[in-house]
Amino acid sequence: MNTIVSVDKQHRNPFVRNLRTFFLNRHALAVGLVFASDSALFGSWVAHIPYVKQKLNLSEAELGLMLFAMPLGLLIMNPLSGWVISKLGEAKACFWSAIGLALSVLIPVHAPNPTLLAIGLFLMGLNAALINVAMNTSATNLERSQSIVIMSSCHGMWSLGGLLSSGIAGAIIAMHISPSIHVMVMSALILLLTFGLQPLLAQIPSSSRTETGEKAGSSFVKPNLDLLLMILIGLALAMGEGAAFDWSAVYLRETLGATSQIAALGFGCFSLMMTSFRFLGDAIIPKIGPKRWLQIGGVLAAVGLFVAIALPFPSTALLGFAILGAGCSLGAPILYAASMRVPGIPPAAGLATFATFSFIGFLAGPPTIGFVAEGFGLYYGLGFVAVMLLISAGLSRIVNLF
Repeated sequence: MNTIVSVDKQHRNPFVRNLRTFFLNRHALAVGLVFASDSALFGSWVAHIPYVKQKLNLSEAELGLMLFAMPLGLLIMNPLSGWVISKLGEAKACFWSAIGLALSVLIPVHAPNPTLLAIGLFLMGLNAALINVAMNTSATNLERSQSIVIMSSCHGMWSLGGLLSSGIAGAIIAMHISPSIHVMVMSALILLLTFGLQPLLAQIPSSSRTETGEKAGSSFVKPNLDLLLMILIGLALAMGEGAAFDWSAVYLRETLGATSQIAALGFGCFSLMMTSFRFLGDAIIPKIGPKRWLQIGGVLAAVGLFVAIALPFPSTALLGFAILGAGCSLGAPILYAASMRVPGIPPAAGLATFATFSFIGFLAGPPTIGFVAEGFGLYYGLGFVAVMLLISAGLSRIVNLF
């Protein structure tokens, strides 16, 4: 009898119910694994940024310039992403962009010179832009077709992929295994997973047309005030994520003098908190309210970076990056969903426009940190992002999320 009551309580618990809905739905899990694949490849790359920086003897400004190649690829692909998805469908767009990302991630770690490093990062940007729009649209299509809520859990899978890849990278570095071998093995595993997921992704209804009759290929609109505010908030939160991705290991290793193994854990701590909050987000957001959470999250993320800066020790920096992960966690799922509900803007166009600019923040933020760090030090580079996060919290008070 007690067992029956316990199970019944679990089903009434919104946290348990939402997680069960996600993990027991094979189509939802398939989309989530695409999210995880994307971040696993990025996580494998970012863990070896200090290695590539040292290998090519790059200064912080030079590294920042090289990192700009990725957002350049994004800027070129994003105007085309809607058109590509309308031609291929979301399933095939996820498939081919995942393959492209798994192959292009091999180039930066193996690059013998800055030119090939930039080319590899540029190709990663092209594929990352396409898979970003395709997988978020697939999640939205599945939510609509099955009347379920999975967006935050899908973003949780993205964080989980980064968390696992960071942990693996730390172990790889500790065992003195070549970064080249690590990235090649990870790429091969993601390729196998991508082929395995394709049949399930193909079964998800495609948004060839939205309820308004708007074609899925519509990629951009001129943002109104509400969408513009969402973009600005998303930019700041994405810069926080990008800081953890590309600079946490460098900050811990070169500024605070941590070992390579500890440095790799910076992104791991960030991802652990982000993953935890995102898997609970489909239940947390309705309770707290999306607008209220954006305010709390912006302040929390800024506090995390200030902790890492003001208490310059490896242990406190790891805590700071963990707090940063909690603060940034639910911004993306809230804003991706809200961008599709802006009055007067077709849902697909709102999503594509928001995704473009927020991802620019994710990719362009780290190079900006590099330039600030070159002139004033990495403390100030991270401090700049913290200030941006505080501004985003202020903007969250006036934005309409509908």
